[in-house]
Amino acid sequence: MGWPLHARTPMLGSVSGRHRSPVRGSSLEFAEYRKYVPGDDLRRVDWRAWGRSDRYFIKEFEADTNLRLCLIVDTSGSMGFQPSDDSPNRLDYARRVAGALAYIAAHQGDAVGLYCAGKEFKKEITPKRGAAHMGVILDAIAEMEPSGETGLPEVLHQAAEKVPQRALFVVISDLFVEPSLLQDCFQHLRFRNHDLAIFHLLDEQEVTFDFERPTRFQDMEGDRSLLADPSIIAPQYRKALQAYLEALDKAVRDAGVDYHRVQVQDNYEEVLARFLIRRTPKKGGGR
Repeated sequence: MGWPLHARTPMLGSVSGRHRSPVRGSSLEFAEYRKYVPGDDLRRVDWRAWGRSDRYFIKEFEADTNLRLCLIVDTSGSMGFQPSDDSPNRLDYARRVAGALAYIAAHQGDAVGLYCAGKEFKKEITPKRGAAHMGVILDAIAEMEPSGETGLPEVLHQAAEKVPQRALFVVISDLFVEPSLLQDCFQHLRFRNHDLAIFHLLDEQEVTFDFERPTRFQDMEGDRSLLADPSIIAPQYRKALQAYLEALDKAVRDAGVDYHRVQVQDNYEEVLARFLIRRTPKKGGGR
């Protein structure tokens, strides 16, 4: 996978890197002119502009910086749902996505952090750079286990405040939460100037609901179960699923979230390639 990981918005980092920063600096990408003030570096005066206007103008450029990648992986019980085919369960799929993104970010000199989210944070590793830290991240990804209830909205609200500077948050979850609750925390993260991307993991059976015989459905985040005839409940289920997905689509659009709906049967390398390509800056600085 040869594509780098880019932020969609300017980042504030501690070292120089490949990502745009809101701070003006001395990279090669021109940003704007401003009037000269005493004390400015004369080497940055645009003498052609002076020749045209008889006024001194300073060239400002976009400063490049490094990125803080914060991976939030849902480790609630429902992430352990095992498909009927040989596909990975949701948490195994999340491991692959998180591990690949962590490696890409670390390889290009960015800081990587990991937050394992159940009812609350089960593990918090703050963003850092370096090979030793990358080993800590990968070990934590390998050790994740699905258990308990989800508390994703509360966790995302906490995450918005835990990282004080701009960061790229990548959330990997089945999003078993009411979209109205998710919309509030999406808006919170965006208000804090964080870039937010979401991988919404579904299983093919959840979408098609092609069960053919009476089935006992088990709540993976509690102790409830329901024996039902799929042929009777399928129409209501599909209607409820469609309403949920439409409400979720509106929530991510309104908050400007980089949203990716994924089935665990999809090739994760192709999913990541599409994600990275969509984030590649267009020529001329646009997106």
